[in-house]
Amino acid sequence: MKWTISQLQKYRNKDFPLDETVRADEIKETDPSIRDVSPMHITGRVDISATKVTFHIRIEGYLILPCSRTLVDVNYPIDVETTETFLLSPLDYETEEEVHQVKGDVIDLMPVIREILLLEVPLQVFCDDDPNQEGAPQSGKDWEVIHEEDNQKKVDPRLAELAKFFEQTDTKDD
Repeated sequence: MKWTISQLQKYRNKDFPLDETVRADEIKETDPSIRDVSPMHITGRVDISATKVTFHIRIEGYLILPCSRTLVDVNYPIDVETTETFLLSPLDYETEEEVHQVKGDVIDLMPVIREILLLEVPLQVFCDDDPNQEGAPQSGKDWEVIHEEDNQKKVDPRLAELAKFFEQTDTKDD
């Protein structure tokens, strides 16, 4: 995903779609928790003007990361939309927008894609609770994993008697 500025200038004020599949295996060396990287599908478009080149891209694929509980491989889906701007000439003023300076006469999008993928790696990832997979046990002797949805439906037994008290006072008022 490299283009020279002269290649891109041919598409100035024209439609320049992107639809490529790239490998980003280098991020495994940067972050050792990433076990594998699928081919990333890059789609989008490029806007080219005299002073800047703007990439509107979507990155889709998945990373294989270790489960935080059991270290089993987990497919972590990646689906990111981003806008990256490369300045062809330095600006004389400051901008709120994050921009990249072009070094030489080549725009290389791969370092930006690798950076975006590294930022998408979560601190913790957990495997699904599928019993067919090698995952964390969900129950054992005198214990089980409680999910938040189940916990909200249960009434604390200490408050059950209080609920009955309010039901009795409501019927006496009639």
